[in-house]
Amino acid sequence: MATLLPPPKRLKQYHGVAEPEPEPPKVSPNVVVQFVYEHDGTPIAPAVNLPANVAREGLEALVNQLRTKDDDEHVPFAFHVALPEEERKPDAPTRIVISKSIEADILAHPSNFFSEEDILVVRCAPQSVFKVRPATRCSATLSGHSAPILCASFSPTGNLLATGSGDTHVRLWDLYTETPSHTLIGHTGWVLCVEWDPLERKLASGGHDGHVRLWDPKTGKPLGDAMKGHSKWVTSLAWEPVHLNPSTPRLASSSKDGTVRVWSTATRQLEYALGGHTASVNVVKWGGGGLNGHGVLYTASSDCTVRVWDARGGKQLHILKDHAHWVTTLALNTDFVLRAGPFDHTGKRPSSDEEAQALALKRYTVLVSRTPELLISGSDDHTLFLWSLFASSNAEQGGGKTKPLTRLTGHQRRVSHVAFSPDGRWAASAGWDGAVRLWDCSGAGQLGKFVATLRGHVGPVYRLAWSADSRMLVSASKDATVKIWDLKTYKIKSDLPGHTDEVYCVDFVADKVVSGGRDKTVKIWKN
Repeated sequence: MATLLPPPKRLKQYHGVAEPEPEPPKVSPNVVVQFVYEHDGTPIAPAVNLPANVAREGLEALVNQLRTKDDDEHVPFAFHVALPEEERKPDAPTRIVISKSIEADILAHPSNFFSEEDILVVRCAPQSVFKVRPATRCSATLSGHSAPILCASFSPTGNLLATGSGDTHVRLWDLYTETPSHTLIGHTGWVLCVEWDPLERKLASGGHDGHVRLWDPKTGKPLGDAMKGHSKWVTSLAWEPVHLNPSTPRLASSSKDGTVRVWSTATRQLEYALGGHTASVNVVKWGGGGLNGHGVLYTASSDCTVRVWDARGGKQLHILKDHAHWVTTLALNTDFVLRAGPFDHTGKRPSSDEEAQALALKRYTVLVSRTPELLISGSDDHTLFLWSLFASSNAEQGGGKTKPLTRLTGHQRRVSHVAFSPDGRWAASAGWDGAVRLWDCSGAGQLGKFVATLRGHVGPVYRLAWSADSRMLVSASKDATVKIWDLKTYKIKSDLPGHTDEVYCVDFVADKVVSGGRDKTVKIWKN
């Protein structure tokens, strides 16, 4: 019996019209790409010819093969192409980030500046090998404070949280159970700042009563009496870095009375006071470099100056007088490694002070070997200045006028906060104009080059914090929201509403975000 063939497939009819023939797939053009390192612009390899539709992951694999390094470790990269000066629009991003492919992001860009006949210079920025998950939900709303929360800080490992409030109390929170741990009672005025010892052994707090107090985070008990000496309220605190003094780090406090005091935490006695400023000292930072690597103190004041001091004895090294109004915020590109000390994403704990010092020194050295310790100062004059004071030996002599590397302009109102990314490549500034601005401090070309403006807040932005992998930024605002920004797209990654009033403080560690403000509640956000 003969095999019967099935009847031919009936063509689909669309209102009596046959189905149109499928369009042939579009042929992707080939482009010539020159991969260069972002920090110095040196070529990774000779220019290569490749299809424009290669996905970003394929570009990453290709760059890892082209790198002439002995190690086989795979390094994640971020890719971007800089827009020429003539193509840049005011307040628009100055670079195009490759998030999908060269064809989708570069050749199809609205500027139409790039074509398949150009040699595309793709800048490659190494990323951290670990990735932080963005917070998307509020995992806990912690009540207990009876007045607005003015400061909040995670410990270096992210296991502990301290908050300070206008109710004169400092509270410690257990992040495993998300419940109160201890209430630290001792201040007689608002608690304006809390700061963790980089080895997580002590917590320091400063308040409106002018006192500086030390606490044992395990028991919640005070370590002796208050350290008294300031005649007005304490504005900020800074610990001596672990790689300089792991066993008995000193503590610096700045005050509205115009002085900075450096305390010995072992004896709780004053070591020396810095009295050069003629108005309130708003911020103090303890840097890890300086003269012969002994550390320096940076202080910003309402007398419109930033002063730099030798941390060994308090000798004044520089007076920076370029701002035209109060200087209210400072940031170092080493802030993250100085704060975290020997702790990193692996969660390992050092077994001794010597090991902690060695680990902290290694992390610090790796960072400053790429770019020397940089300082950014922000002011009520709507501008910021970027400084590199100890990049060469002649800068270590002290005295004289030190010129800033560049002036960062663009904010329409006062600058409220500035923060460097953990890898030191980016700086972000927040202003009362509701904008967050990003600056490139990686060393490629001009340091401090404007990158993008992050818009989304409808009120002044008070505070910023970076994720540990430098891929995200979180901001707290007067508009009662916390927002997480994605640096691949320069857009909001997560909008975190929930506060009922202004948000004064925010911190980001591991995959946890904490925020607090005028509504007297602490909120913890997670993925």
